[in-house]
Amino acid sequence: MASRRAHFLDWLIRTRVRPRLVGADVMDIRAAFDRRTLPDPWRATYEDGRFGGVPGEWVRPSPPRPGPEYRVLYLHGGGFVACSARLYRPLTGGLARRNLSTFAPDYRLAPEHPFPAAVEDALAAWTAFRAAGPAAIAGDSAGGNLVLSVMLRARDRGLPLPEAAVLFSPATDLAGTGASMRENAGTDAMFDAATLRRLGPPYLAGTDPADPRASPLYADLRGLPPLLIHVGERELLRDDSRRLAARAAEAGVPTVLTEFPVVPHAWQLASPYVPEARASLNAAAGFMRLYLDRARGA
Repeated sequence: MASRRAHFLDWLIRTRVRPRLVGADVMDIRAAFDRRTLPDPWRATYEDGRFGGVPGEWVRPSPPRPGPEYRVLYLHGGGFVACSARLYRPLTGGLARRNLSTFAPDYRLAPEHPFPAAVEDALAAWTAFRAAGPAAIAGDSAGGNLVLSVMLRARDRGLPLPEAAVLFSPATDLAGTGASMRENAGTDAMFDAATLRRLGPPYLAGTDPADPRASPLYADLRGLPPLLIHVGERELLRDDSRRLAARAAEAGVPTVLTEFPVVPHAWQLASPYVPEARASLNAAAGFMRLYLDRARGA
């Protein structure tokens, strides 16, 4: 049963955010996504950093926790066209409060830098980040797409993989063929299908949306690390997660899929206020720490 705060968040996104997106062009969508409204979580520190030549932000627990450091690379969402590490502090700060030292790179955005620029930046950041020791990776929406793309490229190039990966409402099928694109047309609080479709071309710049390099749902998923996937039952992207989980399990990848009722897209950003957001981050943090501990034990 969904909490009252989840219902309130759904209403807030539906009435305050969605109207700015419906019918908007890409630059207006960027402006809507880049509105900073939530405060930075406390008990976390924020510091500029750089990995693989890609700038970004370190977010660490404050005060530092005793024991081993748990390291995570976080790839933010924003439809490939918007947002930044700084705007994602409500989420990365939430991970830091759960004892995860998190680096969020500011990968290049479309339309100025179309595919595969964001993937190249994310892979460069991951490669340098992983060189310092075992780490996990996580991301939401477009960032979830990049998480999968980074892992697939790392696997194919013989580069170290994460110990585990967490995906929040990942955009895995840029062709938009999931049944939820129709079934949830009236329930998704943030998006209508037309808005999502407008985000694809500026990023793809002529690349086939069903190309596995851009839409990881169509890729060979064998050899990926354990996946934790969270998605909202009402989201247009629900079936991007359902189908990914099914294909990953068929490929022998340990996979956990959890669907949350009522919550809107990217609800984890509201972790200080919404129980379902805290539950999602708690589960994600526990999942990543589990596999990082196993890597140390091995």
